[in-house]
Amino acid sequence: MLHSDNGEPMRSCTLLDKMYALGVLSSYFRPRVSNDNPYSESLSRTIKYCPWWPENGFRTIDEARSWLSRFTRWYNLEHKHSGIKYVTPDERHRGIDAQILEARKTVYRGAHKRHPERWSKQLRDWELIQAVYLNPEKEAA
Repeated sequence: MLHSDNGEPMRSCTLLDKMYALGVLSSYFRPRVSNDNPYSESLSRTIKYCPWWPENGFRTIDEARSWLSRFTRWYNLEHKHSGIKYVTPDERHRGIDAQILEARKTVYRGAHKRHPERWSKQLRDWELIQAVYLNPEKEAA
């Protein structure tokens, strides 16, 4: 399934023919709704800017599936996410993020105590985030 905007390139006969040949179904965001699925939009950007994104695309659907499987493992198990204080989604899901953040606080405080001259600003905030929102102003409404 290829989910995309409803733009002209995504509806072109050439692309649709290729998708059909590969057995890929098409799905589109609602017309004139730019943030129809902000989570999908955010993930698309993350995938697009992944350091090992194949610049020349995929030769087969199996190659694409394999790449996405590798990306998913990396994204969930290795990639430290800034929105959750640089822990992985897996660490957060398993509830060990609090322990990791406490250890970081200890390291930072110790480093600051030993060498305060190396710090021009306040220590980084390693407090546990209780809730995570992609669009907090909309989530709160």
